[in-house]
Amino acid sequence: QLHLVESGGGLVQPGGSLRLSCASSGFTLDDYAIGWFRQAPGREREGVSCTKSGADSTTYLDSVKGRFITSRDNANNTVYLEMNNLKPEDTAIYICAARLKYFYCSDVVSHYVYWGQGIQVTVSS
Repeated sequence: QLHLVESGGGLVQPGGSLRLSCASSGFTLDDYAIGWFRQAPGREREGVSCTKSGADSTTYLDSVKGRFITSRDNANNTVYLEMNNLKPEDTAIYICAARLKYFYCSDVVSHYVYWGQGIQVTVSS
């Protein structure tokens, strides 16, 4: 069973930055497409980004393009979501997820098999 653990969330003022981490032990995350999702109160879970297995290619939700960057650190078996110029509407629980090994990226929630526990990001002054 692939376990994912997020860290790095918290409270930040509008315009600020945070970097979230998604780590796993025992599995090579580079073999998996990793998606970042978020869910705000009263809203459906939405895909924020997805990075392909074995590559730096990443797709982003339109509203975060140019502000969020996903990267892989294979030495530490970690995927990062760097969030810049944060806005109040970015407030949500952020969750990383993985598809089955070697599957392609997807923004469909049901395509992901492994999920982290989620971490709160609050953007407020």
